[in-house]
Amino acid sequence: MQAAILPMKAGFEWIQQGWKIFVSQPLPLFMWSMFIGILINLSYVFIIVGQVALFIVTPMLTFLTLSACKRVQQNQKLNIGNWFEPLKNRPEVRKELLKLGGMYLVFCLVAAFISTLPFISGFDSVITADGEINQAALGAAISGPMIVFGFLYVLVSALFWHAPALIGWHKIQITQAMFYSMVACWRNKWPFLVYGASWAALFFVLYKLTSILAGVGISVGALQFLLTPLNLVLVAVLYCSFYPAYLSVFGNNSRFGQST
Repeated sequence: MQAAILPMKAGFEWIQQGWKIFVSQPLPLFMWSMFIGILINLSYVFIIVGQVALFIVTPMLTFLTLSACKRVQQNQKLNIGNWFEPLKNRPEVRKELLKLGGMYLVFCLVAAFISTLPFISGFDSVITADGEINQAALGAAISGPMIVFGFLYVLVSALFWHAPALIGWHKIQITQAMFYSMVACWRNKWPFLVYGASWAALFFVLYKLTSILAGVGISVGALQFLLTPLNLVLVAVLYCSFYPAYLSVFGNNSRFGQST
C-alpha cells in the first residue's frame, strides 16, 4: 500500500467533503450518529464491561461508517437493512476487526498507565483527612497525566486511524494495516494537524454557544433540546469526514496528491 502525501489544505477539505456526504443523505447519517451516541451512553451505564465492549467494537463501527459514506458517494440509498451489510457473510473480517478492537483497548490502557505512573504521588493530596475530595488538588493531579495521555493517544490514533478500512477493504493483516496507517498519518501530519485543529475549533464554538445561551437565562432543558441535535449533526459530519480522509490518502484516484 502506498499513501499519498497531501497539502495542508486537505485537512480542511476532508471536513468540507464530509459535510457534502452528510447533506446527501442527512437523515440516515444523523440516525447513525444518534445510534453511536446511545452506545457511548450505554457504555457509561454498564461500567467497565460497557466501556471495554465499546473499545473492542470501535474499529467495526468505523468500518461500517466508512462503508456507509462510500455507499452515499456511489448514490446508493442508506436504510436500516443495509447498514450492517458490509460485514454480512464476512466472518473473517468481523473477526479481524474485533481483534483490532482488542488491540486498540490494550494500547489505550498502556497509554493510560504510562501517562499516570510518573504522577501517581500527586494523588496523595486529593483526599483530605475528612475523606472529602479536594477539587483543586484533583485538578492539579490529573492535569499532567491528561497532557501526557493526550500526546500518547495521538500516536495510538495514528496506528488505528486507517486500519479498519485497510483490513475490511484490502484484507491486509492487522500488524501491516497498523503500520501502513501510522506511515500514512506521519506522511500527512500537517493535513491531520489542520483537520484536528478545525474540529477542535468547531466544537469550541459549540461550547461557547452553549455558555452564551446559558448566560442569557435559557434553561438546561431548553439548551439540551436546542443543542443536542446540533451536536449530533456535527458528530455525524465528523464521522462522514473519515471517508474522504481515507480516500484521498489511499484511493487510486486521489485529487489531493500523488502516491509515492
